[in-house]
Amino acid sequence: MSAEFFSKLIQNYVELLEDDEYYDITIEVGEDPNVKIFRAHMNILCYRSSYFRRVIASNKKKDNVLAHIKFPNMSPEIFQIILRYIYGGILSLDEQETSDFLKVLAAADELQLQELVDYLQKYLIENKSEWMEENFEFTQRISLQSNNFVELQQFCANFIAKSPEKIFKSHYFTSISEKFLVSLIKRDDLQMKEIEVWEHVLKWGLAQNSTLISDPDTWSNDDIKTLKNTLQHFLPLMRLYSLSSKEFSQKVRPYKKLLNKQLYEDLLNFYLDSDREPTENISLPRSIGIDGIFDSEIVNLNIVSIISRWIDKVDRKDEFTPKKFHTLCDNKCHTVTFIKVKDSEEILGGYNPLKWESSRTWGKTNASFIFSFKNKNNFKDAILSIIKDTNNALNYHSIFGPCFGKDLLMYTSTGSADMDIDVTKIYNEQNYYEKSIREGGNFPMEDYEIFQIIKDK
Repeated sequence: MSAEFFSKLIQNYVELLEDDEYYDITIEVGEDPNVKIFRAHMNILCYRSSYFRRVIASNKKKDNVLAHIKFPNMSPEIFQIILRYIYGGILSLDEQETSDFLKVLAAADELQLQELVDYLQKYLIENKSEWMEENFEFTQRISLQSNNFVELQQFCANFIAKSPEKIFKSHYFTSISEKFLVSLIKRDDLQMKEIEVWEHVLKWGLAQNSTLISDPDTWSNDDIKTLKNTLQHFLPLMRLYSLSSKEFSQKVRPYKKLLNKQLYEDLLNFYLDSDREPTENISLPRSIGIDGIFDSEIVNLNIVSIISRWIDKVDRKDEFTPKKFHTLCDNKCHTVTFIKVKDSEEILGGYNPLKWESSRTWGKTNASFIFSFKNKNNFKDAILSIIKDTNNALNYHSIFGPCFGKDLLMYTSTGSADMDIDVTKIYNEQNYYEKSIREGGNFPMEDYEIFQIIKDK
């Protein structure tokens, strides 16, 4: 049997720290005018910190002369907290500002106090996350001081993924490290439009080469080589197939010399030819989930990236009967419909640039199209069918759901005029659009969604 008396032991060690006798080392902390001399004991410091063991070994005096070391870059207040931890295993959390905890974390890492580093990271994330988000610049600056702050860096990266403007639009954006920026751009969940990612990568690269001006038309071959080398770890991560044709033409094409020649040729063909399929192993769009971008249970950004070559992002409506469809969507323009075929992964749909109506007339437009995908993870076999008979592009019948001519028509399971019965059937037959998007006839529908386009200003 053994008995443990830690409370008295801790009390004695804290008293030893506060005692003016028996010390054998002095530690000068801070800079004028805030400087304080601490008295301590080499044996305790050496056994509690490998950093102190190394520093004391190189500064130890002979002939009973006191050793003296300095920490000019640490405040006396923070060092006092560290010493109480070293001597008594005590860390007072109630009386300190959150910013002090981050400063203690940085000091603990410098002094190689791993137990304290691990504890503080966990404590801050679990208890002070709101403060760290509100004071993100300070938090991130501390997190980047050491590779040892893995958990804190992950917290910062996750926050940036959700709120990228906190760093991408900050005044210190161009000064963040290449390693950290690369780690952000690798993320599938970075909530930014790809064109904005591209523009900020260029901005960062130009800032690292202060002699370069922003106009690519003025660049020499050496300038291009320099910037290309600066961005060598970023360019392969860009998801350039996710852009609209306009974005590619205006924002990427002027910088084509930065890209691999074959990649640029493939991109050019992809954006110039609507039927052109992208090459294998391209980077898929990011999983953007913020309000007003995309939220669907039927399709994913694989499919949206193809459709977004003609339209911008969309805002989800609810699943509904014909009555609800016309209540919610009549007089709404620029909508896209996604339909999931029952007992399959097949997805059909169409784009209507006009307003939906209940007028029992035909909608006339040259901008509508219908499409099909074998499944939401494979767009190699996608079919796009453009309207050819512009007088019969849309069918505005009040008892149906969204109908694209007679080529893609949604109706109730009973075929009746009851507008409160769910739309569960699809009729498909090539008439007014250029191509057949599937084998014709009637077939059941599992689910469908309608989104309204949100045009960028």
